[in-house]
Formats: sequence, structure tokens, C-alpha cells
Amino acid sequence: MFNKSKAPTPERQASPMPIPPLPDLPAPGQTARVAPSPAAVPSPAPAPARGLSTLSSDLTFEGNVSGQGDLQIDGQVKGDVKVGRLNIGETGAIEGGVSADYIEVRGRIVGAVSGKQVKLVSTAYVDGDITAEQLSIDIGAYFQGRVLQGRREAPKPAAAPTPPSIPAAPAAPELPQAPAATVIDMKPAG
Repeated sequence: MFNKSKAPTPERQASPMPIPPLPDLPAPGQTARVAPSPAAVPSPAPAPARGLSTLSSDLTFEGNVSGQGDLQIDGQVKGDVKVGRLNIGETGAIEGGVSADYIEVRGRIVGAVSGKQVKLVSTAYVDGDITAEQLSIDIGAYFQGRVLQGRREAPKPAAAPTPPSIPAAPAAPELPQAPAATVIDMKPAG
């Protein structure tokens, strides 16, 4: 059915550039080198880790939660939550204010929600006002409250240069004021 040629395949040629070995392994045919002491090698400053923290479904937390990292809530929180990114699972519930750059709600929030991007998935229940730059509400999500579109602050425009002042045209000469009304008697003197 398929026609396959029986031509011999050329053998793979060695690549002109050998693949460099991993830094901690010696190259083939070389002996192991002694690694320099850690004090001699400057290490780069560790980047702040933004790992995902999780509050599992069997936990209840009373109090405020704050931080810069990511948080997944599958349990219950009674208090305000302020983090970098927030995911609320289908079993998650928050009674309090919520503030994060990105918020995805699959569970329940009773309180104000504030974020740059807010997404309510079809299983979401939100009872409170939402302030967001971008808001997405899937079909089936429950939302009761007001929506306020937060806007990024526009950069202030540079001060516009003032045009050079042009001397004003000479003022028109003032006209003499009319005298107050006088009564003229036209009768002959006599």
C-alpha cells in the first residue's frame, strides 16, 4: 500500500559542536575537577520565591491573611485576605474583604473584592462589591453587589511649554463719556 524506498540511510554525522557537559559533571575523557569553595564563587541574590500556599478544605482560619505570594483557598477564612494572586477553590469560602492583583473565584466570597483582574467561574458565589480593572463573569456564577471599574492612574502629562507672550494690541482710545442727560429749553427768551 505504501511505497517505501529501501535506500540506505546515511549515518548520522557527528555534530560540529559537542554538547557541553553539565557544570557539575566532567566532560567525557576528563577527570573530575574539584569544585571551588562556595566562598570563592559569588552566588546571585536569591529571587523571592512566589510559591503557592494552600489552605486545604478541612481547615478554618479566623483572622487576616496578607502576603505577596500566591494563595489557594479550599477551606474557610473569616477575615480579610490581601495577597499577590488568589485562587478560591469550589470548597473555599471567605467572609471578609479580598484584595489581590489576580483573583479567580470558584467558591464563595461574602465581602468586598478588589483586584486588577477578577474572574468569577460558573461555580462562584460573590455577595459584595467588586472593584476591578478587568472583570470576567462566567455563565452560572452568582454575583450580588456593585461593580466599580478601577482604572490605572494615567501618567501625568509633562508640563506643556507656555507659548512666548505676545504683547497685547494697544488699547483703543477711550471715548469721552456722554454727559448726563440735560434738559434744553427751546422757548424764546423774552
